[in-house]
Amino acid sequence: MLKRFFEQWRRRSVASDAREFLFDLLPKHSVGAEIGVHLGDFSQAILQAVQPKEFHLIDAWQHEPSELYKTAWYGGGAKDGQAEMDRRYAGVCSRFEREIREGRIHIQRGYSDAMLDRLPDAHFDWIYIDGNHLYEFAKKDIELSCRKVKPGGIVCGDDYVDGGWWQGGVKKAVDEFVKKAVADLIEIRHGQFVFRKRA
Repeated sequence: MLKRFFEQWRRRSVASDAREFLFDLLPKHSVGAEIGVHLGDFSQAILQAVQPKEFHLIDAWQHEPSELYKTAWYGGGAKDGQAEMDRRYAGVCSRFEREIREGRIHIQRGYSDAMLDRLPDAHFDWIYIDGNHLYEFAKKDIELSCRKVKPGGIVCGDDYVDGGWWQGGVKKAVDEFVKKAVADLIEIRHGQFVFRKRA
């Protein structure tokens, strides 16, 4: 049990370090969103480094029992099923209780396409995507996020890699989106991708 906990902590720590360069790209005191919040660890890092004036945390916290998700955090990684996902959601609400009260953080529980669709186009300075990594979901998140950021805004995300349980879905979606020429791919580093929307 302790070994498993340490391995999960180590993986989260390495992932967090790999994303630190993004803090230099995201403007301070900006309007941003994170798709795929999990426990809120990266949300906390963004909050401290970027100090957004408006920060939307978007996650369904929905357990996926399908065999396809057996190694995903919200599939087989949630041993107690939906009850565990509900606890994670409650933990994030508690963790950011003060910022929610102050109106800086807005928690949107639901699937990213539905949650983003409620918000105005060209509203965000940046959106970070770490939601469902399967191709069709990653594609939809990138396209919708690009619509929701302002001209010159940043759309970035995690796990631009081959393989994984998502079979390179994020990489495929990113590579295809480059061809649409509505945003410039300005960086790929440590499995992170960064687009800047064209003016």
